[in-house]
Amino acid sequence: MAEVLLKAEKLKKSFFKGKVEIPVVRGVDLALGTGETVAITGASGVGKSTLLHMLGTLEAPTAGRVIFGPEKQDLFGLSEKALSQFRNRSLGFVFQFHYLLPEFSALENVMMPAMISRLPRGPAEKQARELLEFVGLGHRLDHRPGELSGGEQQRVAIARSVILRPKLLLADELTGNLDSVNSAHVMDLLRRLNQSIGISILLVTHDQSLAKTMQRVLVMRDGQFVS
Repeated sequence: MAEVLLKAEKLKKSFFKGKVEIPVVRGVDLALGTGETVAITGASGVGKSTLLHMLGTLEAPTAGRVIFGPEKQDLFGLSEKALSQFRNRSLGFVFQFHYLLPEFSALENVMMPAMISRLPRGPAEKQARELLEFVGLGHRLDHRPGELSGGEQQRVAIARSVILRPKLLLADELTGNLDSVNSAHVMDLLRRLNQSIGISILLVTHDQSLAKTMQRVLVMRDGQFVS
């Protein structure tokens, strides 16, 4: 494996119903290499999304650690402010629902993370235009989400997720609402992003066709990896 980018050590997550503990993720270990692409599959309810949310620091674990980069940074040891800065700078997220802002154009949606990071508007707009060209939507820059198809909206969301050139893209069922043609477009886009900018990809999916395009597939059952 290449240099380890992300490492999970004995990661656990439980929820409580009254005094009853409900374990969801049960001591998962994972190492993801720089530039590696990995799919996590398994039946609904086995803990895939919860695990992804912990790896993306969106949700704190009950126990265990998430280590990032050659500096071996313990992410949940960071302050909330530092963790937010890390998330914005180093991680990209794409979900089944694109969460585009309906009142803004495709170009403005893609620019949004850069503007939040206070990048100058000129370079941010230039990069957003280039990314929309890259995902095949250079002709739709001024269209709002409601004027785009579902597949186009998801491609805008992917472009938005990588505008700050994160080291890792995390995706949760990103083809869940797409037909086979648009799913194929997304698969090709992920491959090109990995090859062109070297971004690592970790995704959760029920889509076996998408999973097979990743370099490694991990199967989850009852909160643990079985392969």
